[in-house]
Amino acid sequence: MLTIVTQVVVDQHDPSTKNPTKYIGQFYSEEDARRFEKERGWAVKQDGDRGWRRVVPSPIPLSIVEAPAIRTLVHEGQIVIAAGGGGIPVYVLPDGTLEGMDAVIDKDRVGAVLAKEIGASLFIILTDVDRVAINYGTPQQQEIDRLTVAEAAKYHAEGHFPPGSMGPKIGAAIQFLKSGGKEVLITSIDGAAAALDGKTGTRIVA
Repeated sequence: MLTIVTQVVVDQHDPSTKNPTKYIGQFYSEEDARRFEKERGWAVKQDGDRGWRRVVPSPIPLSIVEAPAIRTLVHEGQIVIAAGGGGIPVYVLPDGTLEGMDAVIDKDRVGAVLAKEIGASLFIILTDVDRVAINYGTPQQQEIDRLTVAEAAKYHAEGHFPPGSMGPKIGAAIQFLKSGGKEVLITSIDGAAAALDGKTGTRIVA
């Protein structure tokens, strides 16, 4: 098993840079947060009733710098841990060198990009539920065994998958399938083995 520190290329001018939303770091009083805003150039926001925190952008991942090495290792039979925490956001300077960006990338979207770039046909997303559901948390809740990418996109547009929950996972699944992937499996960690045998999980196909 190998772990690779993974650099993820993003757009320096991604729209998220204009409205940072990802909370990072510790809590501060408003006074301290405003001081750091001026002294360090941070963007800060109030995080509920708990205090103030720094916020950073969440840009869309475009490519994985180490993808060729990861692909080679996987094809040689190695188990590779990569893109941990969403990876390290970098952007490309005019001279071709890489520069880091203070940002947090969505881990599901990074997974979709990595799966595409190593040539995976199946992309598995592990979460805390066995299956994807529509009308979640209501009397009409319905767990789904199988979806086409068109059906997933339709339910996503209708608001069945909230941004802070299943939304990013469905978005990543759609991204992977539209970029040439064959199948996505969403299930729980505990149910992964059974899902691979077709006994649980939600499969999304192109």
